[in-house]
Amino acid sequence: MLVDNWQKSSYCGEGESCVHVAAEGGSVKLTESSDPGGVILHTTADAFASLTHALKTGSPSPYIDVAHTPDGLVRVGGVVTTTHEKWDAFVLGVRAGEFDHFGRGAARQCNKLMPSSPVPAGGGR
Repeated sequence: MLVDNWQKSSYCGEGESCVHVAAEGGSVKLTESSDPGGVILHTTADAFASLTHALKTGSPSPYIDVAHTPDGLVRVGGVVTTTHEKWDAFVLGVRAGEFDHFGRGAARQCNKLMPSSPVPAGGGR
């Protein structure tokens, strides 16, 4: 099914179907490789960076909803459906930085060590 240059987490076993990510121009695509319908979530690199930041910090993603269903499935962006186990493998890869290159500024968002300097009164002039 996957013909683009898709990447899966190294925590996903060899030959297993998993959550896959690919870049396309300035956007990012996310899919579940075993989905018979081949459903793909298309998003911006910034929204994907926000998702990876949220997964690393345990906060909710402001742009891509991740919903866990009672029957053990995970719905991503209301489009892609995967199992809890496959999602966990993807999250482990995210936390290891395996997908940072897909989202502009992902490393910057997760590694803010010092806040920006405040603008002095009068606009700094």
